Amino acid sequence: MGAVLVINADLGPLHRVPVQHAIRMLCRQVAEIHEADPDRLIGVFPMPRVVRLVRYVVTRWRYTRGPAWSKSGVLRRDGHRCGYCPATATTVDHVLPRSRGGTNSWLNTVAACYGCNQRKGDRTPAEAGLRLRMTPRVPTWDALGVR
Repeated sequence: MGAVLVINADLGPLHRVPVQHAIRMLCRQVAEIHEADPDRLIGVFPMPRVVRLVRYVVTRWRYTRGPAWSKSGVLRRDGHRCGYCPATATTVDHVLPRSRGGTNSWLNTVAACYGCNQRKGDRTPAEAGLRLRMTPRVPTWDALGVR
């Protein structure tokens, strides 16, 4: 079906949600239709393109803290490219393995292809004979594509 843009009460963009979520927001009356496709209906509602929140939501948190760590965030940060070779990354690797005290953090994880992740195993990159192609860093909201 597609995604629906959610805008704040002051008309500032917040994020996109699936159409089903937007309809639930309309039913709960936390949002109103701001822009819609009048020729297509979902029940009694026209197909929303943009919904506006009824009450203003403070988004200061987005600018005071960086994004929380997640596997999908690591893959997005690294452009789905392996941190050890030029292959496409499908998983996340801990530079210092968790069994040795490594954590789920931006600075300890890199995107990795299946082959490099298996080759490295429960070792550090130096012990496995691998070299990191880039230094792990904490991404910004914009680097993750969140606006």
